[in-house]
Amino acid sequence: MRIKRSVAVSENGFVFDSSTGDSFNLNGIGREIVELMKNGLEQSDITQKIIERYEVEPAIFEQNLMDFQSMLRQFNLLEE
Repeated sequence: MRIKRSVAVSENGFVFDSSTGDSFNLNGIGREIVELMKNGLEQSDITQKIIERYEVEPAIFEQNLMDFQSMLRQFNLLEE
């Protein structure tokens, strides 16, 4: 699952999709996840990186990641 190429993310979490003109704001972890997805990391690799960096239970993070990816899909930010 990858973020569309037309999506740009700033260091402060501002997301802009140049193909639609839509913009969004992310918190720090959301921005980090989107950057990892843009770099082509798989869900398991993203989970590993985040649980190593933050104190979070893997099962809880995996559910939150699936919810976050569902939201990204809803806002049409993922490649088909």
